Amino acid sequence: MNQQLEIVACGPSDVDRISEVAIQSYKEFYLHLWFDDGSWYITRSFRPDVIKEEMNNPNAAFFLLVMQNELVGFIKLNVDQPLNGENEFRCTELERIYLLKKVTGLGLGRKAMEFCFDFAKKKNKQVIWLKAMDTSDAIEFYKRMGFVICGELRLDFELMKPELRGMKILMKRLT
Repeated sequence: MNQQLEIVACGPSDVDRISEVAIQSYKEFYLHLWFDDGSWYITRSFRPDVIKEEMNNPNAAFFLLVMQNELVGFIKLNVDQPLNGENEFRCTELERIYLLKKVTGLGLGRKAMEFCFDFAKKKNKQVIWLKAMDTSDAIEFYKRMGFVICGELRLDFELMKPELRGMKILMKRLT
């Protein structure tokens, strides 16, 4: 299905919208990981004041994902972010790409990823990288988008169910 996706740079006036879509998306995909249904992580990561503070970082770039005038997700990129000792000025981190469950499978993730690749290229980056949970179906999607596994990190959140902590897989792609 060919859906139109509008990707819009956002600023401080969009904090509440980002918070709402982040929380909704997180609840749709990740609550099963937590003993507390994700409450701790959501509070830590997606409160408006937390997002506002992240937006104040000049290295962070936030974008709204809009389809048919409806907010369906967001992207957060860290423009100059080193990976495994590489020069930070060569690398951009895709920290978050969240879509609502109702729009998955429509090709919007691919369009959002292509936007991220173009963004990194325009910033003269040679590498775009991300972290994905080893229990995530997204790893296969990222591989199809040209990413390769280049490392791993152990998650150690007490409130996360131990059998689901796994690793955060580091993946990168040349732009």
